[in-house]
Amino acid sequence: MQFGFGVGPDTSWMRKELTDIGIEELKTPEEVDRVMEEYKGGTMLMAINSVCGCAAGNARPGLAIALERSDVKPDHLVTVFAGQDKEATARAREYFSEFPPSSPAFAFFVDGKVKAMIPRHRIEGRTREEVAEDLKAVFDAFIKKSEAE
Repeated sequence: MQFGFGVGPDTSWMRKELTDIGIEELKTPEEVDRVMEEYKGGTMLMAINSVCGCAAGNARPGLAIALERSDVKPDHLVTVFAGQDKEATARAREYFSEFPPSSPAFAFFVDGKVKAMIPRHRIEGRTREEVAEDLKAVFDAFIKKSEAE
């Protein structure tokens, strides 16, 4: 535990849970803009990470389960960390501003346009398996099987 050194809690393990499964971390507004431009063709899932218990217990593990069990997966997987990389998160939220800010959350894009959002209220109080099923349903709805083969 850290006290009085002007440093918050160590969040490296929370980041590593996502980067270890191949998710690209975006720490600056410029990185967010770059991926939104580079990845605007095809599908992209953006995970809005958080330090809260529902991110640790449901969101991050649910995403890992969904990716492991899904027949189809997004072309690109990225993450921003709410409350940690504040400017990057604010920029990311500009790309789906029709939805209220929520973390943890998942935004799913097709050809650069947000098509589905899984906000905190669909994560908190649910199991990681239920979160994984929601993610798999989004993948199945928006990713054509022929593209995945």
